[in-house]
This record gives sequence, C-alpha cells and structure tokens, in this order.
Amino acid sequence: MKKNMNFWLIPFAVLLSCSEKSYVNNIVVPEPPAPKEYEFSATPSWADEFDYEGLPDTDKWSYDIGGSGWGNNELQYYTEARSENVQVADGLLTITARKETYEGSGYTSTRLISKGKGDFLYGRFEVKAKVPQGRGTWPAAWMLPSDWTYGDWPASGEIDILEHVGYDQDVVHISVHTEAYNHSIGTQKTAFRKIQNATTEFHTFRVDWTPAYIRGFVDDVQLFNFPNEGTGYKVWPFDQKFHWLLNLAVGGDWGGQQGIDEEVYPVQYQVDYVRVYDLLNP
Repeated sequence: MKKNMNFWLIPFAVLLSCSEKSYVNNIVVPEPPAPKEYEFSATPSWADEFDYEGLPDTDKWSYDIGGSGWGNNELQYYTEARSENVQVADGLLTITARKETYEGSGYTSTRLISKGKGDFLYGRFEVKAKVPQGRGTWPAAWMLPSDWTYGDWPASGEIDILEHVGYDQDVVHISVHTEAYNHSIGTQKTAFRKIQNATTEFHTFRVDWTPAYIRGFVDDVQLFNFPNEGTGYKVWPFDQKFHWLLNLAVGGDWGGQQGIDEEVYPVQYQVDYVRVYDLLNP
C-alpha cells in the first residue's frame, strides 16, 4: 500500500511542478511606452540674426521699462530704446548694464520682449550668446506666458533657456517654473553645467518644447528634461503661448547673493542670434 501511494504521488508532483513553471513563464510584463519623439522644421519660422545697425528691430522687439526690482530686488532701471543700453552692430545685439544714477536707480540696462510680435506654442527655441563677467551680473534668455491664462507667476509658468550669475563663473542654468515646481517652495526643476569660456566665447542654448516634454541643451548637449506628467496646469502650464525675453539684470536675490563688483561696469551681454523652429508633428 505504501509503495503504491508513492507511485501515484511522484508523477502528480512532477505534473504540478511543470504546470506552475509553465504558468510563470507565460507571464508577460509590458514595457512602458517610449516617449514620443518630435521633429522640428529645418529653417526658422521666426528669428533675429541682428544683421543690421542701430536699435533692435521694432517689428520683433518691445521693452519692459522701469526700476521696480522686477520681483527679485534687482538694482537696475530698464530703459527704452536707449543706445547707451542696447545696440545692434557687427552682427550682434549688445545689451549694456551701466553704473549710473537714472530715475532713482543706481544702474541702467535693457530688457527686450517679443510679446505681441513673437508669441509661440511649442517649438525649438535657440539663442547664441556670450555672457558678461563680474559679480552682480545676471543675464538671461527666457520665456514668459503671453496671456497668463492660469494666473500670476508662477501659475502660468516660466521657461529659462539661459541664466548665468557672475559670482559663479561659467556655470549656466536651464530651468522651468510652475505652481508645483518653483524655487519659492524649494521644488524648482533646473539643471546647470560649467562650460568653458562662457564670458569670452559664444555658445548655443536651446529648449525643445513639445506637448510631452521640455528639454534643454547647451552646445547641442542635452542638460535638462522636464516631462509632462499629465496632472494639469499646476505642473504643466505649458499649453499656452509664450514669448521671448532678453535682459541683463544687476544684483537681485540670486545675482547679488555675493555682492556686486562695481569696478566691472559697464558690462555687456551679447547675442549673435535668436531663432524659433516650428514643431512639425504635434
């Protein structure tokens, strides 16, 4: 009787083992979908090559004006169409920050905007620039919403293509700001890299802005990636039109963290070109 019981148990155990093994081997774990890759036009749909002389092209640029600190306790007064602060010559846009008393401020500079003349939803945005040297300088190439659909900053978003603060020589930053992700609550999404000769040579800075992601590049090397989490405007307000800003600030909460070297002024922020390439497959 015992012998017969063993005879029946052995094949049953083998059968059970084979059945379990077959079941496990047939479990298929799906791969997560690959993010969609986007393409952009080969030629710019909007650009300023700065291949003329004089003040910036009024068909493309307007000015933010004033000395209110601009939300960052900056020290400059942004002037309008003042050749001492902005000039186009020799194929370059030059924004100059000067130490001078002007309208109650101790410095002057320029802040150009393309609002109403260049407003964009998605695309490739590229600027070739050389930043100034010296503590207290804070140049930027960036984008703000044209209509502020979701409310005041940071709810409607901000895209920073290039930022450089003079006390941190040659370190360039690419960032985004949203209601969920911003520096005021310690959640800002940013990336930075130390590059060679940011203040003596021109470099290219760009973002690829699509419905699925914003990616940032320095000299065509990817530095930054911000995916659309699909959770609404507090994370992703980037489904509305934005416009360019080019400016050179003095001091401020970030730019002035280590003081201002007054001996370096005047200083110049130079831009070779600004280009926008259309998104081809939205």
